[in-house]
Amino acid sequence: MKLRLGPLPKTDTVKVTVALTVALKDRLDRYAELHSQTWKEPVDSAMLIPHILEQFVSRDKAFKTATRAAHKKAESAAES
Repeated sequence: MKLRLGPLPKTDTVKVTVALTVALKDRLDRYAELHSQTWKEPVDSAMLIPHILEQFVSRDKAFKTATRAAHKKAESAAES
């Protein structure tokens, strides 16, 4: 089985509090269990959330386009 989320890298973190629905928490717990079985490394749902969000944001084409446009606009303003 190939999960979308691979082995978790070691990263620096910042603590953020998030409220989840009970249903989503249950799904994340099941995902964490399957991830642990797949990669033979214990992980809980709280450890997965930053990596899931990172994948979501990095694959959002509209966000990438808007970020590039804002960056180009800032560069143009700096050159003026």
